[in-house]
Amino acid sequence: MHIAEGILSAPVLMAGAAAGAAGVGIGLHRLDDRSLVKVAVLSSAFFVASLIKVPLGPVSVHLILNGLTGLLLGWAVFPAVAVALLLQALLFGFGGLTTLGVNTVIMGLPGLASYYLFHRIAARSQGPVAFMAGFMAGAFAIALGGLLLAATLMSTGEAFWNIAGVALGAHVPIMLVEGCVTGSAVVFLNKVRPGTLCANVAPPILEAQPGAEPAA
Repeated sequence: MHIAEGILSAPVLMAGAAAGAAGVGIGLHRLDDRSLVKVAVLSSAFFVASLIKVPLGPVSVHLILNGLTGLLLGWAVFPAVAVALLLQALLFGFGGLTTLGVNTVIMGLPGLASYYLFHRIAARSQGPVAFMAGFMAGAFAIALGGLLLAATLMSTGEAFWNIAGVALGAHVPIMLVEGCVTGSAVVFLNKVRPGTLCANVAPPILEAQPGAEPAA
């Protein structure tokens, strides 16, 4: 889903930069110290997963994990994605600095949408229901990201309409893979670490409270 430099028009780049900066700003404002490690881990996972690309015609596809990242972080998905994309652009030349805002929106906004649509049921469920909630979150994030990618390319000019269609179709199998990965992760986290899916809220720690009587 990385859009390289030199493709998009200036108005699209400026709009993407403004939207991306707004998302990152809100995400940082809502981020608390307890979630910093979670953000760092998920940003690293996003960084590694999206480096493994599979060429498919004029485009390439890769895992993104923005649905899972959104479920776990909420608004903090924006800074997590932005940092990973910035490092990819600087270290490997993927995407670019001028398209950083657009790419952040294309991958971060679907993660945030998945959070609002699916995180409650994913956090409160177990077994097949939790898997299905995670599957829907992962698949939906890829579908929405593909639509945003196609719309962004189409807004630049008719020359990119065919490529936009190919890019959208190429992400259909990724939807299934991301859905399975996210669903499995949700089931695992709910089993071994309940509370992790509550974005920006640290898992409960069992400790004695002031004035509380010790357990028998």
